[in-house]
Amino acid sequence: MAETTKKTAPSKTALIVSAHSADFVWRAAGAIALYAQRGYRVVVVCLSYGERGESAKLWRVPGMTLDKVKQDRHGEADRATKLLGGELVVFDAGDYPMRLTDEHLYRLADLYRELHPEFVLTHSLADPYNFDHPLAARIAQEARIVAQAHGHKPGEKVLGAPPVFLFEPHQSEQCGWKPEVFLDITGVWELKRKAMEMMAAQEHLWDYYTRVALQRGVQAARNSGKSGIKYAEAFQRVFPQVTDHLA
Repeated sequence: MAETTKKTAPSKTALIVSAHSADFVWRAAGAIALYAQRGYRVVVVCLSYGERGESAKLWRVPGMTLDKVKQDRHGEADRATKLLGGELVVFDAGDYPMRLTDEHLYRLADLYRELHPEFVLTHSLADPYNFDHPLAARIAQEARIVAQAHGHKPGEKVLGAPPVFLFEPHQSEQCGWKPEVFLDITGVWELKRKAMEMMAAQEHLWDYYTRVALQRGVQAARNSGKSGIKYAEAFQRVFPQVTDHLA
């Protein structure tokens, strides 16, 4: 009888909470690919497909319907997530406007309890151009708090205190966001670029976010002294870093 190889579950996980089905690609695809390659189970939650507000190219197609837009956006996000090495979960909560319910909150809290992520990536806390983005950041953090509560589903292992990082908004200065952490994604850049090119509904952003990655790469190299960094993603911390050494 042939021997069977048992697959062991990844020992570490990461959670990404994205408002729309392409947001995570522009802002965190490098982090997803990098940590997937390091053996993490990376779960991407898209609260909506961005079917109303971020699918203008699709709506120009004659005879387009809401269901067809969702179908196309789901296909894009699913292919991109698989390419990066992650898993996709879509809440289909709608967008423009997004209206999240307690059902969404508890579903996300349950996911926190299931994963016990090492870290969480989500949107900036403010964005005057897109109210769905800070709403996603809010539910990501509220669900984190619920998952930490001993009185929520007693008997389950409560969540610890995973750090939360806010990925870069489209216009950072207007959102009160500043880069505090630079992640070198040079080694996985080609994967990120391919994932971006899968977002056919927003082709106009491919080169924009390439320029962002190059600019953050320059800053990462300057702040680290590592000349080999060409591409980077930037994040803002929500909670203080706790450490026993500074260098």
